[in-house]
Amino acid sequence: MATDRLIGAGASVDPREEQRNWALRPTSIDEYVGQEDLIERLRIAISAAKKRNEPCEHGLFHGPPGLGKTTLAHLIATEMGSGIHVTSGPVLSKGTDLVAALTSLRERDVLFIDEVHRLPPSVEEFVYPAMEDYRIDVPVDSGLSARTVQIRCKPFTLIAATTRAGLISSPLRSRFGITHHLRYYSEAELVRILRRSCVLLEVEVEHERCLQSIASRSRGTPRIANRLLRRIRDYASVKSDGVIRPATVALALKLEGVDDLGLDELDRGYLRVIATTYSGGPVGLEAVAATMNEDSGTLEDVVEPFLLQIGFLARTRRGRQLTQAACSHLGVKWNGANLFDPGS
Repeated sequence: MATDRLIGAGASVDPREEQRNWALRPTSIDEYVGQEDLIERLRIAISAAKKRNEPCEHGLFHGPPGLGKTTLAHLIATEMGSGIHVTSGPVLSKGTDLVAALTSLRERDVLFIDEVHRLPPSVEEFVYPAMEDYRIDVPVDSGLSARTVQIRCKPFTLIAATTRAGLISSPLRSRFGITHHLRYYSEAELVRILRRSCVLLEVEVEHERCLQSIASRSRGTPRIANRLLRRIRDYASVKSDGVIRPATVALALKLEGVDDLGLDELDRGYLRVIATTYSGGPVGLEAVAATMNEDSGTLEDVVEPFLLQIGFLARTRRGRQLTQAACSHLGVKWNGANLFDPGS
């Protein structure tokens, strides 16, 4: 039986895409893989807005990093035929920063604010009238002589992204017409993404199972899948003839410290600390972070979501606790009594 040899070999890339190939992002909504429910909602919203010659609905996308929130903002701008202005919550430290961004927008442009949960409350007050009435209320002077000057801005679309949806205030969240939580991708979806990335990178792949092996270790995240593909491509070009084969994938990922489940050294270090230093838990996050000399926010946002997803970690009222599956993976004894203790 013939193998799927040379996936992406000799493929030509449109010169207009060369600038964007480093990120391997889709350039149209038809190329986007996964998140089918959201994509269908966006198609309808974009088509309706174009028929009425209006800006698209404001959108809020939340979920773990690397799932395509920024990509979706760029695709909305592309489908609307408008420009996109990119900023982030920490950059907009005062109201005048937002005023400058809003007044530079043309009609139906997209303003993308990443990490919107870090937007200061004083800046949020400028966002509300801009989203609803396309105006900016700028306070002038203070005290008894205080007054407000209204500045009109062009009708625009605000797309916001965050990894911490719970930190967004209710007044801000309620003003978005489209709100969606991005889910992790299936292995089949990641294989489709990797197949396209191979074409863009002109990478030769001996067999489809090479892509399946990469996808299975990508933690359901396209960004990680593409990062691993680049590392394997580099390994193959230096250590062999440049063709990605199953043995090449195994050796490259071993060098990267990524195991069969997609766990890296930080994940394994986190699990080992709980298993050995704290007897499997329960233990508080701050204690684990201090023991590892790592930031607790990094552990909570980067490490724990995937461990919770694969059933290696349980969050109890008494702290973090390893599950039986995690202990089996580490080869340590499971302290199951703590996990189901009535006091936990």
